Amino acid sequence: MKHSLSSRRLSLSILFSGILVACFGLIAIYDASVIDAYRTFGDKFHYVKQQSLWLGLGLIITLIVAQIPIAWIKKNATSIYGLSLLLMFLVLIPGVGSKLLGARRWLILGPIVFQPSELLKITLAIYLAKWLSTYQEFKHFLGLIAFNIGLIMLQPDLGTAIITVGLAFMIYYLSGAKIKEMFIFCLLITLATSVLIVSSPYRLNRVRTFADPTQDPLGTSYHINQVLYGLGSGGLYGVGLGMSRQKYAYLPEATTDSIFVIIAEEFGFFGSTILILLLAGLLMFSLKVATGVEDKFDKLLASGISLLFLIQILVNLSAMVAIIPLTGVPLPFISYGGSSLVTNFLALGLLINIAKRT
Repeated sequence: MKHSLSSRRLSLSILFSGILVACFGLIAIYDASVIDAYRTFGDKFHYVKQQSLWLGLGLIITLIVAQIPIAWIKKNATSIYGLSLLLMFLVLIPGVGSKLLGARRWLILGPIVFQPSELLKITLAIYLAKWLSTYQEFKHFLGLIAFNIGLIMLQPDLGTAIITVGLAFMIYYLSGAKIKEMFIFCLLITLATSVLIVSSPYRLNRVRTFADPTQDPLGTSYHINQVLYGLGSGGLYGVGLGMSRQKYAYLPEATTDSIFVIIAEEFGFFGSTILILLLAGLLMFSLKVATGVEDKFDKLLASGISLLFLIQILVNLSAMVAIIPLTGVPLPFISYGGSSLVTNFLALGLLINIAKRT
């Protein structure tokens, strides 16, 4: 009975932590989007309505996934991963995948716009957890990751590629990798990332503006400068709810990748700290699942999902406070976007499922 109560309490803690953070995100999205939504759609609630629908869908998926036997998920891990690979191929086909702002990342199915790379991160974690719980061959692992990164970079999407590499690295390490293999892996990834940056003027400019945000403040450095203005304006207590200036079309990606800047501007250091503590609580419960199970597949999958959340949070917040160059990674459960929100709740469903076995 004690075991059952503890598992149930942990499952509910994960679920309600995710809902709480997502509701915080709804407030932030409404506040950041109200001007753009009214100007573009004539409805200041447009973006928050969309996000609310995705939140409802995400909750339904969470509850469904939480009831699927984990043994069935493990047995069908290859098929689940294969389906996401199929979607990744479809998005590259002209007329099937949609090209926006020079990137081909989305599938449009009627009213639904879906980004397959978001699902790939979760299904890759499932597949790696199964594969590495029974078999481990470094050269095969490198080949698998190279294949996935190649598919992502055909879109192209360096931010998602970085997150995917970080996820794969941590799962492989936790599966019992040798330090020598990890060193080689890091060396290869550093080399590959350097080549991708140097070969792309757009990415190279982002690195240069990171090194010196004062160069070309109305051009290549515009985004990072607006980020810093927004953070600096917030101070300790913020300018007040609804009083952001950056949301008036100054800050690019105000509802998606840069939404933390609007939160920091309006709620200040203390409000931002509360948000970070909410995210930390969700991470704490997630990691508790990973440390509470003995089955290797369960442990690797729960660890992978927990670390996926952690990596995305660290990359987004680090970019927003100018510790690393801007990367285009959304803030989990907060940033506007149905693909990200729904797949994050899918991941919560997997964690709740595994929590039953703690």
